[in-house]
Amino acid sequence: MSPAPRVSTERDTRPLGRFERFLLNRAIDAMGHPPFSFVLWSGETLEGAPGRPSRLRLHLRDRRLLREVLRSRDLAFGEAYVDGRLEVEGDLVQAIELAFAAANRAPRWARAVSRLLTWHSHLNPRSRARRNVHHHYDLGNDFYRLWLDERMVYTCAYFEQPGMSLEEAQVAKLEHVCRKLRLRPGERVVEAGCGWGALALHAAEHYDVRVRAYNVSSEQIRFAREEARRRGLENRVEFVEDDYRKARDACDAFVSVGMLEHVGPAHYRSLGKVVDRCLAPDGRGLLHFIGHVYPIQMSPWLNRYIFPGAYIPALSEMLPVLEPRHFEVQDVENLRRHYARTLEHWLERFEKSSEQVARRYDERFVRMWRIYLSSSIASFHEGTSTLYQVLFTRSGSRAQHRLPMSRADLHAGS
Repeated sequence: MSPAPRVSTERDTRPLGRFERFLLNRAIDAMGHPPFSFVLWSGETLEGAPGRPSRLRLHLRDRRLLREVLRSRDLAFGEAYVDGRLEVEGDLVQAIELAFAAANRAPRWARAVSRLLTWHSHLNPRSRARRNVHHHYDLGNDFYRLWLDERMVYTCAYFEQPGMSLEEAQVAKLEHVCRKLRLRPGERVVEAGCGWGALALHAAEHYDVRVRAYNVSSEQIRFAREEARRRGLENRVEFVEDDYRKARDACDAFVSVGMLEHVGPAHYRSLGKVVDRCLAPDGRGLLHFIGHVYPIQMSPWLNRYIFPGAYIPALSEMLPVLEPRHFEVQDVENLRRHYARTLEHWLERFEKSSEQVARRYDERFVRMWRIYLSSSIASFHEGTSTLYQVLFTRSGSRAQHRLPMSRADLHAGS
């Protein structure tokens, strides 16, 4: 993880100067006047939305935040929270949700500046893609084991029934994907970006298919291979430690769950080329990915500290994966609420393990992941984040005629 800047612990008690007060008012204006009380380093309190009762208190312990917020409020607040220059008195998720809601009221100049300052390229050649994956996923399996489910599924679960546990909902997601692909015994499956191998193993075990799964994370591949041996599936699942762009395997189904976010728009056509090269004439494909309701730049804080090189596309932006190769979309499902609930489970488990995480890393690492998970929940509740599953076939192929006329079969017997 990229370290956030460390600051002095000496308290600054000097009052606001005239220019600083101007900067603070501009910062609050740029935020859309959220209903917060801003408690300054000097002890002075300002209301973000005068005339509206304050529901939360934000303690600003460093006067440099005034200039930083005007440059990039997302990056500034994220860094300040991680290094302790910003404290939230009250529920962190609720605070971020209120900030998202207020941002919709921000003036045009603030939104324009934000777009300009958060613009960056999302080029992910093979060498950089490998570095980016190591940055996030090779923190150690023991870290993720603390707060993920027992299968180590780090993607959106599917809460098919009320009251499902995280473990049950993740199995339901694996089953949902396999049913959408209408897998049949003996078929060949290529998976791009397989994580810790849960989907490949589930498909092989319950649908009697053969899977070749690609991933560049050494930690995840090691775990997946051990699981395949433990479950007696090593003859039906092959985990390949390599970039998905190397795939040349003929398959009846091509699937990618949680990888498109790391591909980058500049490489969507390359991904489409890989699918075209591998997928049989009557094959089916499925892309499961975090998306945005409309095109919007990636959070600069997330891009710097959590997911370097990532880009979250709008549904319209991912179509270059499919359209140039004449793939036809057969089904689109929005699982936004499912991901919000998944993240709530992850945050609850993470908090229960936070002391262990702090001993393994440090307290600042805990704060980094706390605000990452909290802001993700808020974005799925009140922001622009969503989760898409896109099922596709080749245009005019026999596969589309084999698909049922409704989704009813997906839930038969469930």
